[in-house]
Amino acid sequence: MTSFPERDPGSSVVPLILNRWSPRAFVPAEIAQQQLLDLLDAGRWAPSAYNGQPWRFVYARRGTAAWERFVSWLIPFNRSWVENASALVYVASRTVTDSARDGEPVPAPSHAFDAGAAAVLIQLQANQEGWSTHPVSGFDKELAHAGLELPEDYVVHAAIVIGRRGDGELLPENLRAREVPSSRAPLNTLAFEDRFTQNS
Repeated sequence: MTSFPERDPGSSVVPLILNRWSPRAFVPAEIAQQQLLDLLDAGRWAPSAYNGQPWRFVYARRGTAAWERFVSWLIPFNRSWVENASALVYVASRTVTDSARDGEPVPAPSHAFDAGAAAVLIQLQANQEGWSTHPVSGFDKELAHAGLELPEDYVVHAAIVIGRRGDGELLPENLRAREVPSSRAPLNTLAFEDRFTQNS
């Protein structure tokens, strides 16, 4: 399998974070249900506003009856490489929370932020255990919402593709050059003291 040079952050970011990247080349390996649940359990420990834990993870594993249905909601570009993955996990969150005062539902402004934090922990846990992940937003949101049988007060944000990384040669030729860890914008274009500064 192709090896890549280590990312150089120019700072003290830990390898646990730097080593996570989003490949598309997977070998068609199955994942046991308990293995997948162990990865999802990492998301359970994410922080959330008032410990509301609004996230939900709805998954299908390769080789199960639901697999093709879950993959079918993806746009064709994603479907072309996800079909070799081991699991597809849709990440959703509840947009409201029950009021502590009267139990009535009230808006949960940070539900998406909280679900994102949970999704990152799943990806870091997976990487530590030898699995690769690739989060995607390219899917039909309405079909996924209906197919997952989510209540009206839930929204589906993204899907996490999980699998065993394969060689880039497994991909169509037009994707092979992209099968490398990506770089990031310099920190000074993303973080500001005192006030936001628009970058050109």
